[in-house]
Amino acid sequence: MAKPLVSDELWKRIAPLIPQEPEKPDGGRPRVPDRNALCGIIFVLKTGIPWESLPQEMGCGSGMTCWRRLHEWQQAGVWENLHRALLDELGSQGHIDWSRATIDGSYVPAKRGARKPGPIRPIVAGRAASIT
Repeated sequence: MAKPLVSDELWKRIAPLIPQEPEKPDGGRPRVPDRNALCGIIFVLKTGIPWESLPQEMGCGSGMTCWRRLHEWQQAGVWENLHRALLDELGSQGHIDWSRATIDGSYVPAKRGARKPGPIRPIVAGRAASIT
């Protein structure tokens, strides 16, 4: 038997982070269960297939359904919250080696502003031309 894409252990961690299904005052079709949609999302992301090629036999709903759920969960902050929860869990167990952490300088503001760039001189025939 194939290994499930969303194990019970993984689902226990993710399920509390997923927002409740929006109410449908006018009824409508039943929603694909969140766990099934997550299986479809993971399958597409792991295999790289187009969303519209998601096999219906998997029971995950259509590719568009999974894509919409991915977008909905992104807007709700599910992935950021999951990332933070997993980092907190790993950190509390001492499984993160912070000595190898880096900071991207593009997110650090320059103190007292950056130096002003000098004048821009156009290149004319391979030499910098002076602007008067």
